[in-house]
Amino acid sequence: MSLNDLIKYLTQQFVKYVDQPKEDRKKTKEGRKEEKAPLSVKWFGLVPMAISMFIKKK
Repeated sequence: MSLNDLIKYLTQQFVKYVDQPKEDRKKTKEGRKEEKAPLSVKWFGLVPMAISMFIKKK
């Protein structure tokens, strides 16, 4: 990808973002926050989740 293509792509994405209504931007931002993995899983992998599932099972 050449530099001109990259600048063109970034400009298109920026214009698309700015053209969206403010409420839509807030909804997408909140949606991304909800989709994130919990901090314990992000830092330590699936081990804390597996332990918590094991404890809940008992």
